[in-house]
Amino acid sequence: MQQIMNDAEHQSPPPPIIYVDADACPVKAEAATVAERHGLVIVYVSNGGLRPSRDPMVRNVVVSKGVDAADDWIVENVRADDIVVTADVPLAARSVALGAHVMGPTGRLFTKETIGMAVAMRDLRQHLRETGEDRGYNASFSREDRSRFLSALDLATRRAIKARAEPAS
Repeated sequence: MQQIMNDAEHQSPPPPIIYVDADACPVKAEAATVAERHGLVIVYVSNGGLRPSRDPMVRNVVVSKGVDAADDWIVENVRADDIVVTADVPLAARSVALGAHVMGPTGRLFTKETIGMAVAMRDLRQHLRETGEDRGYNASFSREDRSRFLSALDLATRRAIKARAEPAS
């Protein structure tokens, strides 16, 4: 019995999982490349329209079409030191609060230190759109954004793997 308890104490924690808020995400393929490079499971969460994959490390989750259904599913399943890819600032805030490594598709990192300003700016822009002061145009997605995302995701993945491997203090 003591041997079983000792074995359980020495089991390594499960590796991090990469969750992608996949509706209109321009970097699904890049996220899959990083996940494959590190041998991690990647979970695409969407309201529909995902291509099936034969790769056992790729999981597709199709949620109902309800508002924030994909966000809610991610928040219910993400754990500390998992990775979340999303352009949705409220989802980023919820994920950061759970201890996840979070980034946008341009490679912008959302952390405990930066999420408050990101939420405030999102709320301000929404207010400006509602009052007609801002037309809500977003810059187009560039090759530089894609490259920045790949670098940021690779770095976040390394940090998440390292954090999972460290014993809890």
